Order: sequence, then structure tokens, then C-alpha cells
Amino acid sequence: MIIRNCAGGVVFSGNKVFLLRNDKSEWVLPKGVIREKRKSAEVALERVRIEAGITAEILHAAGDTSYEFYSQTRRQPVCNRIAWYVMRAASEEYRIAFEQGFIDGDWYPVEQAIDLVTYSQDRSIVRIAYEIYQSIIEAEKPVGGEPTAGSQA
Repeated sequence: MIIRNCAGGVVFSGNKVFLLRNDKSEWVLPKGVIREKRKSAEVALERVRIEAGITAEILHAAGDTSYEFYSQTRRQPVCNRIAWYVMRAASEEYRIAFEQGFIDGDWYPVEQAIDLVTYSQDRSIVRIAYEIYQSIIEAEKPVGGEPTAGSQA
């Protein structure tokens, strides 16, 4: 079995998350294989930029998922292990990478996105990432005019 380490982003803007639809009509999150000893966070940001045209920042790790499939071209099973990151988009501008095999994509309210996402592991990671995202946003809100950014006065 081939084991591939991958990284991806669960990208939020307000209460929306970005999804892509691939050429199999599966609703997925941007992700890619980590090559040449690159860092997973770097690859995740790059895949979000390449596949969705979104400039984002990483807020926190979201967790890991894995799945197996049989590769027809390699004639053997492959296991993809994905490190996911909670990301915040700089804006809601995007560009679908049709040349990468994507046929659609957009920002969706989180609950709608969870319903759209094809794979249960991806649905779970969206839920977990949204909880993390909300807690970070809440911590960033000013209290009494002072930013809290993770510390209490």
C-alpha cells in the first residue's frame, strides 16, 4: 500500500465555508499531497490558493482524517492521510481551478455545506473546524473596548 501525507484547509468567511466540486461531482475541501519535505501548513495554504484562488491565513489545526482507495494507475491501494487546518479567508473572492479538475465551488453557510459535503469524515472535520473557528472569533471580540486575543486582563 502506498501511504501519502496530505494537507488541506477548511476555509471560513463569517458563517460560510468554501467547498469545491470535483469532476466526479463530489463536494470536497481543498487539499493536496505533501511533497519534497514541505510543511503541511505550507501545502494546505498553497492548495487553497491553487484550487480555489483564495488567500487565507491559518488560525489553528483542525485534526486529521484518512481514507483508502484503489489506484487503477498504480494498481495498488493508496492511503491518504490529511492534516486539516482552520483557515480564515482574506475576502470572499475565489477562482475555481477548472484545470485541476474542479467543476464548481462557492461559499456556503456552514449547515448547508455540511449537508453538501460528500464524505462523512469531511463533514466531521467541517463541524470540528467551525467550532474551533467560532471560539477563535469569540476570543478576538473586544471586551470593554480592549482586545482579548487569548488573554484575560
